[in-house]
Amino acid sequence: MQRRLILTAIAGVTFLCMASPAVAQNYPSPDWERLQHPDQAGWNVKRLDTLREFIIDSTHVTGFMIVNHGKVVMEFGDVEENSYIASCRKSVLSILYGEYVKSGVINLSTTLVDLGIDDIGGLLPVEKEATIQDLISARSGVFHPASYPGDFMKYAPARGSVKHGEYWLYSNWDFNLAGYVFEQATHKDIYDEVERVLAVPLHMQDWKRDLQHKAGDTTVSIYKAYPMWFSTRDMARIGLLMLHNGRWGDTQIIDPQWVREMLKPRTHFTEINKQVPVLPFAAHGLGYGYLWWLWEDVNDERFRGGYSALGNMGQTITVFPAIDVVVVFKTKAAYERATPAKAWYKMLISTVKSIE
Repeated sequence: MQRRLILTAIAGVTFLCMASPAVAQNYPSPDWERLQHPDQAGWNVKRLDTLREFIIDSTHVTGFMIVNHGKVVMEFGDVEENSYIASCRKSVLSILYGEYVKSGVINLSTTLVDLGIDDIGGLLPVEKEATIQDLISARSGVFHPASYPGDFMKYAPARGSVKHGEYWLYSNWDFNLAGYVFEQATHKDIYDEVERVLAVPLHMQDWKRDLQHKAGDTTVSIYKAYPMWFSTRDMARIGLLMLHNGRWGDTQIIDPQWVREMLKPRTHFTEINKQVPVLPFAAHGLGYGYLWWLWEDVNDERFRGGYSALGNMGQTITVFPAIDVVVVFKTKAAYERATPAKAWYKMLISTVKSIE
């Protein structure tokens, strides 16, 4: 019988899990505990074996983990190696915002005019009306090119044709500026904050501060990107933290109200599919919150309330609260081989359908 946790409705469509008192919640410290008998915990071992075969035969995934109730159900590849996580970085930045939004250091209604933001060639007056909230929800209406590739700017309407908050577009200009604004407001380095807020308290095993560095073509835009390098098993710690509403053991790392805000739908999946109809995962019903993708168009209750950090070439931190599952995988960018969207989607679907 399908196992479910209590679901709490948020804004009518997003759900967060409440830990079941009948199931012990585990937090790896320092190492991960393995689930010794997955079949006794409701997992279909034959389906997991089929999933493993699919990863080997049909993907370029270099590290994969399934975590259930804080224990490792399945592991594949090198989960210790640090590599580039692409756009998953944006979801990590969203986490960092929480503390400073709560304290008032960052006011999400602050506009680009208030911040004195401009860029190469100049921003239009209507573009400067965008707020920080618009940046982290990909609704700024600013269609200036970014210093770093990996967005859908080629589908943007004409500059100045829409007002802030009215139009969703996945734009690295928004996301890069969100990183710049964070550092200017807090007077903190993003990577130092990742270390303080996440790596140290979550006892990350593989985090290396010296790997982290910004990048971008500043002849295109003055705002650089903030690429990140994590191991698969350290990404899983971030997923577990999110699953437990920002709590790690006895410590509240992220304000639970901010977790709810990050996962509140800001853009419905139908709007995303309309704006970017050729999006590789457009048919999969993903909406958008604050730098997190939301699993909205679902019929199977096991997927209800799910959310993902997604990165180019095949990177994810995906959380399915209804079944207390975290799925993470990476495709090492240095090998210059991508795991296509259809494959990563099948991996996530197969994972969920392996628990009964």
